[in-house]
Amino acid sequence: MSDFSSFVELYKKSGRVVVLTGAGVSTLSGIPDFRSSDGLYSKDFGKMRVEEILDIDFFTSHPDVFYKWAEEYWFQMEKFEPNIIHRTLARMEMRGKLSEGIFTQNIDALHQRAGSKKVYELHGSIANGYCMSCHRHYDYRYMADSVHSGMIPICQSCGGIVKPDIVFYGENLNQSVLMRAENAFSYADLVLVLGSSLVVNPAASLPYISARSGKDIVIVNRDRTYIDEYASLRFDDLESFFNEFSLFLDENEVS
Repeated sequence: MSDFSSFVELYKKSGRVVVLTGAGVSTLSGIPDFRSSDGLYSKDFGKMRVEEILDIDFFTSHPDVFYKWAEEYWFQMEKFEPNIIHRTLARMEMRGKLSEGIFTQNIDALHQRAGSKKVYELHGSIANGYCMSCHRHYDYRYMADSVHSGMIPICQSCGGIVKPDIVFYGENLNQSVLMRAENAFSYADLVLVLGSSLVVNPAASLPYISARSGKDIVIVNRDRTYIDEYASLRFDDLESFFNEFSLFLDENEVS
């Protein structure tokens, strides 16, 4: 495993930094991930696999089933708080060291709650929703209150189904966010890949854009990734890495 002092040297010399975060960042706040042995995909809902429930065609036909499943997993976000990773990344941005922003595969909006401003949600966010008929906007609280009352969130204007603004299977990612990500990973001097095993495209392909340009890539993730061979440094444990990183920022207030 790499030495943290080597990361400090990379961090100090880098002018343009970009971050990609995955489910491993949120698990430190208590939010279950998808693909681990005890993740969301390991727990069927009745006789249905979670991947089926998260298909856009299924949602359109059976929003009641989706919302029954999501009540336990996605409409409990007020119970979770940003962790040391979210807070440290927000401190990086405040110091001007995160010029290219955070691109996240997570939908929990914890980066924003920690204070980060330049957050680009590749897979959408549970914080927002919209009517599938008239596109009126709704917030998390409206959807959560409906779900916890045993009801499907319905549009107050036209009676249409309100869908959380997350990317379901069968939907395309926001192309403007994806284009911004491709540019950011092309231009950044330093790429931090945090808590992602890089198995879901197109997000998984973003660090490879940097690798092709010979940029410095730092991986902090429990499991191996396909990009490890291109990485300048690799760390296994997010919590210990960010404990050191936070301490470093404490000791270097103007760095």
